[in-house]
Amino acid sequence: MPNFSTLSRRQKTLKVNIPYRGSGGPLHLLMDRTGIKVEGDGEWNARKRGGTKRRVWRKIHIGIEGKTQEIRATEFTTSDVGDAPMLLELLDQIPPDQEISSVTADGAFNTRTGHNAIAARGTAAIIQPRKKALPWKPDSPGALARNEALRVSKRFGRTIWRRWSGHHRRSRVKTKLHCVKLMGQRLAARDFDRQVAEFQIRVAVLNGFTALGIPVIESVGCVCPAKGKLGPQPICTKYPPRRVNRPLPPWLPIQNAAVFPLEIVFIRR
Repeated sequence: MPNFSTLSRRQKTLKVNIPYRGSGGPLHLLMDRTGIKVEGDGEWNARKRGGTKRRVWRKIHIGIEGKTQEIRATEFTTSDVGDAPMLLELLDQIPPDQEISSVTADGAFNTRTGHNAIAARGTAAIIQPRKKALPWKPDSPGALARNEALRVSKRFGRTIWRRWSGHHRRSRVKTKLHCVKLMGQRLAARDFDRQVAEFQIRVAVLNGFTALGIPVIESVGCVCPAKGKLGPQPICTKYPPRRVNRPLPPWLPIQNAAVFPLEIVFIRR
């Protein structure tokens, strides 16, 4: 069995194959990024005691499939690399014969180059413009799509635009980034190439876990305080639900809660 030094040396040239199943249909690509620590104290220690002067971060960029929630594209960069250029790198990792239905990202990816790259793949860009954004010169398909999103957002409001466009699905990629950090808040490797391999190994493991199955939550009934009955009816709009991840307390009357598979939903009065 090879020792630790041998494994660490081989990790530098390790090629990790990231498995994925695919949904069998058009791809809804969700993109986001986050930082992960390499060296230095944690946030609490740095805030309370000042921490050490040397603090090193790396940035991880991922693109996941909205339906299966599998990671399909990854990039690992230093902390001084911007977010917008990585959109092109993530798109290039999707095979050309793979149909992409939409690309969803936040305002950091809202650049002319990014919109043109998305339009070149024949897909829709679900990227919300900034609050004080101005229309671009309509000289490309990407600029036209961005100007249309800006017009609708200003005409009906940003909240309604998110609801119509499905921009809220971007929360899934943030959850996936949180899962990456659950496997370790910092990277163990010190060399950049070994850090890339360590990150790709995490992605491969997460895709393996996702392939085992993801929870599907479906409403089966609601106890509506206004109607006072239980039945297969939608959630009452008068008392909107709030999801919580804890057991049902014994002091809560049953008429104030709606029971779902795998979770309890409380209704605010």
